[in-house]
Amino acid sequence: MQRSHYFIPTLKETPAEAIALSHRLMLRAGLIRMLSAGIYSYLPLGWSAMRKASQIVREEMDRIGGQEFQLPALNAIEVWDETGRNKEFGDEMFRLTDRKGHVHCLAPTHEEIICANARGQLRSWRDLPQIWYQIQTKFRDEPRPRGGVLRMRQFIMKDAYSLDRDEEGLDRSYELHSEAYKRIFQRCGLEFFIVGASSGLMGGSKSQEFMFESEAGEDEVARCDNCEYAANMEVASSRIDRVEGSDPCTLTEVATPDQRTVEEVSTFLNIPKDRLVKTLVYVNPSGLIMALVSGDDELSEDKFTAIAGGPIRPATAEEVMDRMGADIGFLGPHGDHKIPIFADLRLKDCSGLATGANRNGYHVMGLEFGRDVVPDKYVDLRKIKDGENCPSCGKLLRIVRSIELGHIFKLGTKYSAAMGAVYLDETGVEKPIVMGSYGIGIERILAAAIECNADEYGVRWNSALTPLDAIVIPLNSSDEAVVKQADEIYTQLTQAGFKTLLDDRDARPGMKMKDADLIGIPTQVIVSPRNLEKGIVEIKSRWSGERSYVKPEEVKKVINDILNGCKPIVSQ
Repeated sequence: MQRSHYFIPTLKETPAEAIALSHRLMLRAGLIRMLSAGIYSYLPLGWSAMRKASQIVREEMDRIGGQEFQLPALNAIEVWDETGRNKEFGDEMFRLTDRKGHVHCLAPTHEEIICANARGQLRSWRDLPQIWYQIQTKFRDEPRPRGGVLRMRQFIMKDAYSLDRDEEGLDRSYELHSEAYKRIFQRCGLEFFIVGASSGLMGGSKSQEFMFESEAGEDEVARCDNCEYAANMEVASSRIDRVEGSDPCTLTEVATPDQRTVEEVSTFLNIPKDRLVKTLVYVNPSGLIMALVSGDDELSEDKFTAIAGGPIRPATAEEVMDRMGADIGFLGPHGDHKIPIFADLRLKDCSGLATGANRNGYHVMGLEFGRDVVPDKYVDLRKIKDGENCPSCGKLLRIVRSIELGHIFKLGTKYSAAMGAVYLDETGVEKPIVMGSYGIGIERILAAAIECNADEYGVRWNSALTPLDAIVIPLNSSDEAVVKQADEIYTQLTQAGFKTLLDDRDARPGMKMKDADLIGIPTQVIVSPRNLEKGIVEIKSRWSGERSYVKPEEVKKVINDILNGCKPIVSQ
């Protein structure tokens, strides 16, 4: 393709709205253009890279026996009512009404549609297992789209679903997908790591995320550099001592006028923050529920949600006063409030602590667990902190920002049971299909590749994802010999199977070179009058920056060597 005919609208300046490196470079290199917040057009160069990423994903899914579907993005809302997720997704789901008054939605994911296809069709144990997947556009009404293609309202995802007879089958399917994901990200040249994660709205018994460490990421992850421990902050734990209280003593009420916060109360009572107990009241589907953490800790709402039996929200001041008889800031776990109590593990068997007195303007000292308060359960509720000890090896943890590339879930029978996707086992007993769900964000592969490989001059594509293999740059478009040589090299490379761009523009040499660096094509063949007089051309590796000076007939071999040199290594 000639550069004058290829639509690559590069930008000299960085758009003000772009903060993430990948966002800035995807705009500047002419890969994408924003239509509105969270909605982007993929221009030819960007779409070509997207297709290469998609093909890698497709090949690895086919390798484990996946069958590719194309499921509808427009869904009747009744399907989502069957599982209750119409309500659970809330405002994040796009809904619309057709001319007949029927409500539909734009699918944010496709578990329900998979079940709709499976029920009545997979009737026997002999029909299982199955792996179904698609590479499809998804829609989510994100309240704050950010990071360019990292968090959008319309995005492209590979979502796969395993359908098995039992948990053992699910284990095998889950492992197949885990290994496929490792190969996918290795082939894309990404230094990923795997973390334990929360299943969130997806539900299920096990969940893992494939992450790429980057300041542009919006996920916080606890990671140990000494061992393989890594976990999303939603589920991360650490090795930390329990709270050190004081010797058992009588529960005593102390006046603390206008002292509400941990900082204020610990200063007023002259005690360390970890000698205070935070009493936090929430509401779950069954009513009020209480969480207790040390004063120097923060409650992880994600962890609390996981054990609370459904979505939670902080109780209002009115709800707290009605049940506890005091304002927020003066609450304690003791007393006859009849609220289920979950206490963090650090508080187990502690005594001599302070907390609210359930009376405005007062706190109590000498609180003892087991005597004054008996929690329904001790669980891990706290957010871990940077520099705490790894729960696996005891070395220090780092809390880092990361981009989520993929997420795999063991769903079990949550969706199949709700939608009647059942089969008959060997004995003729009807059982729900056991499911897994596996997603990869295609755009995030590109964003992560740019984040880790870009330099001060622009994008640097590896050979796996590059939209083009080579660019031929005649530095003097008015020199007939230069133009002729560039045309001949372009033709040779194209005929040899290299995807090649010929920069035939009547532009300054500096502009051509800067544009070539910005868009990041791995090899640049530079034809100049001076070198042509010597019978050679210059080849620059965008990946390493190294330059070679070779005869025109040697160009194909050098380019092939450069592309092999920036080819990601994949373990088999």
